[in-house]
Amino acid sequence: MATFLYKIGRLAFRRRHFVALIWVALLTLAGVGATSAPAAGSSSFSIPGTEAQKAFDLLEQRFPGMSADGATARVVFEAPGGEKVTAKHHKAVVERTVRELRDGSEVTSVADPFSGHAVSKDGMIAYAQVKYKVSGMELEDASKDALKQAAQSARDDGLTVEIGGDALSAVPETGATEVIGIAIAAVVLVITFGSLVAAGLPLLTALIGVGIGVSTITALANALDLGSTTSTLAMMIGLAVGIDYALFIVSRYRAELAEGREREEAAGRAVGTAGSAVVFAGLTVVIALVGLAVVNIPMLTKMGVAAAGTVAIAVLIALTLIPALLGYAGRKVKPAGEKSRMLGGGRAAAAKGRPNMGTRWASFVVRRPVAVLLLGVIGLGAAALPASQLELGLPDDGSQPTATTQRRAYDLLSEGFGPGFNGPLMVVVDAKSSEHPKAAVATVTDDIKGMRDVVTVTPPTYNASGDTAMITVVPGSKPSSATTEDLVHGIRGAGAGITADTGAKLLVTGSTAMNIDVSQKLNDALIPYLALVVGLAFLLLIVVFRSILVPLKAALGFLLSVTAALGAVVAVFQWGWLSGLMGVEETGPVMSMMPIFMVGVVFGLAMDYEVFLVTRMREAHVHGENPGQAIVTGFRHGARVVTAAAVIMIAVFSGFIGSSESMIKMIGFGLAIAVFFDAFVVRMALVPAVLALLGRKAWWLPKWLDRVLPNVDVEGEGLRTRRDEGRRDPDQDRELVGV
Repeated sequence: MATFLYKIGRLAFRRRHFVALIWVALLTLAGVGATSAPAAGSSSFSIPGTEAQKAFDLLEQRFPGMSADGATARVVFEAPGGEKVTAKHHKAVVERTVRELRDGSEVTSVADPFSGHAVSKDGMIAYAQVKYKVSGMELEDASKDALKQAAQSARDDGLTVEIGGDALSAVPETGATEVIGIAIAAVVLVITFGSLVAAGLPLLTALIGVGIGVSTITALANALDLGSTTSTLAMMIGLAVGIDYALFIVSRYRAELAEGREREEAAGRAVGTAGSAVVFAGLTVVIALVGLAVVNIPMLTKMGVAAAGTVAIAVLIALTLIPALLGYAGRKVKPAGEKSRMLGGGRAAAAKGRPNMGTRWASFVVRRPVAVLLLGVIGLGAAALPASQLELGLPDDGSQPTATTQRRAYDLLSEGFGPGFNGPLMVVVDAKSSEHPKAAVATVTDDIKGMRDVVTVTPPTYNASGDTAMITVVPGSKPSSATTEDLVHGIRGAGAGITADTGAKLLVTGSTAMNIDVSQKLNDALIPYLALVVGLAFLLLIVVFRSILVPLKAALGFLLSVTAALGAVVAVFQWGWLSGLMGVEETGPVMSMMPIFMVGVVFGLAMDYEVFLVTRMREAHVHGENPGQAIVTGFRHGARVVTAAAVIMIAVFSGFIGSSESMIKMIGFGLAIAVFFDAFVVRMALVPAVLALLGRKAWWLPKWLDRVLPNVDVEGEGLRTRRDEGRRDPDQDRELVGV
């Protein structure tokens, strides 16, 4: 591996014009594809195998043209100053607005509030429900503008009018904090390298990689049914790993220059050694992201595969474009520690002999491993405690900021019709196999009316053949409550008896039922997903480190960090701690896919630092150092780089906390805090403590397994035979450092 990558690094350095031209061409091609591709809408949200999805599919079959998954808008009217919306002049305004809403070409139906019994008991609030042919993200701007204009016209006539539902769905905005995150990354790179040119290389290559990845996703979005969240996630992860991987290569290049090697040789060795770590770190991220497919939620699978593609591009850029750009940079990228050598006299000697921060920290941990291990485990355990109170759900209009019209419409409907009105259940009765379909539907209706927490059961709506009916059930509790979940399970539980008595099948769907099914599906998939991803990565790390205990320690440390991160997410987004600082206006259940998503992404990212840091320790151990010395050597060479990489990744992820989309905000915070816990507590404290306690046992591998495993040579042992090749002569060294 190291020898092969070494040759790639030297070739890219030598043929830099050709390599740069290829990447510029790919970026241009992806950009042209993105600009010429048709605009994509939202990714279709289907959950194969769930009862809610089966009900939607049945509705599409039995009620053709109904567009069960089409966008919905609830236009909510409130009369001013205690007046009633049923008053003659207010009623006329509402009826005129309903007529205006029916004019749209994408509108399938508009329910009049007065004929559809959509007026609150006190007569102060009413709503008109608008159904569209397509989803909210696919609605034309003209349809959205007509909806807003009709609402504004009613406002001008004295009514309070708000619009709920998904008809006004828009691409989420990330805000200025994303730019701030990149700016912080730039500052960290300048401090790390002490050079604007060296600092600019990781940023430039990361932006090129993200540009290619996101543009490709945009170009294929319509054909592959990719939503806007897919490109945002790819951008988030692509920026973080792109900067980190380039940072690893450039840092090793400067270290090789400091050893006195020619620049082409240094580039080859940097790619051969640090590049090997980048390849395996990238593989763990790709495995974790592609592994999301086991959940069998198409949207999640597409997000994972798209993000994995961006990571693969980041790895290829680090191995080829970075050495090519290093060739262009020439002497502007200086050897590591050159500033210290230029200090002169005793100051230079002192600077050279003084151990760095990484060395001092590693020496401290090696001397007191038990205390560091206990403190780290107890701290992460305390942070993980809130995770025991984790509540899962999917965001709805109730989690929107209070300034949005969707949230105000949600609150008005709760006020006028009860908290359960915003999450009605749709019960589908398939009576095709029943001898008396209408009698079967009547039985279902009566049974549901007698259930606890049911406020309203609407009369059934039949299809053209009369063998299928829809019944809307309004719960008494809010959509995300445990009581509503119990009601869904209760209705479904009664379905078995109804089928036995009448032959009719009963299915429960709607957004609330779908959320419950998604949460259950994700919970059921978590353990198999963990087993698959951690198992594959464990095997990969055995090959990398040629050890059993080191990969096992890496996996256990990851579980600590991800659980602590989930605890932090619960504390902020569910309990409301520091919610003002994070811009969280409404607390509530944690997004259903957050745990499994964090497991996938954080595991891959955590292994980046594990591979880079422990590979340097393994390299030192292979070259003859005892376990304690190897730990200190690994930190001397790797701690500064890993620290900088972690700070950069945290800054990039934190930049997405400013998103207007609650899902992106939660993911950004969760990944940022997870990287903090994993990099600074697990990898920088627990890892050296455990390795110090294990001693030589850490690198134990059964002899039979040692013979079976391929030797990938991540440490660059194959390059040791080239120790003296490519070294500069002393006169060139003195010229470079300005002596």
